[in-house]
This record gives sequence, C-alpha cells and structure tokens, in this order.
Amino acid sequence: MSAALEKYILAIITTSPEKAAGGTAIFVCRDRDEMDFYARNLEAILDGIAHGIGEDMYVVVRH
Repeated sequence: MSAALEKYILAIITTSPEKAAGGTAIFVCRDRDEMDFYARNLEAILDGIAHGIGEDMYVVVRH
C-alpha cells in the first residue's frame, strides 16, 4: 500500500533568488510589498498556506 503525498511546496516567493532552487514555481519580487502581494494571492489561487521563511522568502504549501 503506497502513501499519497499529503504535504508539498506549491511555490516559492522571494526577493533573493539565489536562495531558491528548482523543483517548484519560483516568483522573484522587487521588494517586500510585492512579495506579500504574491503570497496572499497565491495562497488563494493554489489553495495553500503561505509561510514566511526569514525576511526575504515565503513558501506556499499544501498541508
């Protein structure tokens, strides 16, 4: 019996692209305000939850 993947990263939103690696969508923003805008909207669009990782990155995950 195989377990279904239940938790995964849907997107990364950052102002520091050098800190993000491939494997998911990466949104590079100019500043914190733009990053916050993308995080709020992508939460709703992707049906996920945005978590702040430091001052320069959000990850949108599905739990």
